[in-house]
Amino acid sequence: MARAQPDPLADPADRHLARLPFDLDAFLAAQVPAPARAPLSACMIETPLGRMVALFGAQGLHLLEFADRLALPASMSRFARGYTLVSGRPPQADRLERDLAAYFGGSDAGFSVPLVLGGNPFARTVWRALQTIPPGETRSYGTLARMIGRPEAVRAVAAANGRNEIAILIPCHRIIAADGSLTGYGGGIARKRGLLALEAGIGGGKSGESS
Repeated sequence: MARAQPDPLADPADRHLARLPFDLDAFLAAQVPAPARAPLSACMIETPLGRMVALFGAQGLHLLEFADRLALPASMSRFARGYTLVSGRPPQADRLERDLAAYFGGSDAGFSVPLVLGGNPFARTVWRALQTIPPGETRSYGTLARMIGRPEAVRAVAAANGRNEIAILIPCHRIIAADGSLTGYGGGIARKRGLLALEAGIGGGKSGESS
């Protein structure tokens, strides 16, 4: 089995990124089968910004994360406690790769793969609000809190934004600080900057409210 190598597109100094990407094959090989649990198929998705790990179930996509996200092993372990994770590439994975190719090609920012949202009701409300932010626009944490009718819950909104496990499709990268700085991103600041630059072209570069 090939040893995992650092992603050349990742910044090793970014505190959100691991030194080496997640070893999906080794993780799956260590799992103990639990037939009573529903299965999730795990596979790698290739993108211009690096490899991503995806988890698919019968209802859709449960997780999509860059392979070197520091929080990814904990997320995978949590899914493994509730599901049987198996290596597999369902038709939805090919559909997602086609959608991502169109997205990174700058021709289409729409995605057709159904999403399965975990989390608590508050987090799901935040994630659904994120999906209403058009490509090419950004919002601040405070604006996002007002969007869901909870202007006093800025910190809770920021925490829910950081717990998003379906990168790009639930666009937590479109959230910036009130002063316009990028702040953190689970996939790394360099990728956040790249995603926003790409979407400026797709969405016409319209600037969203940032306060």
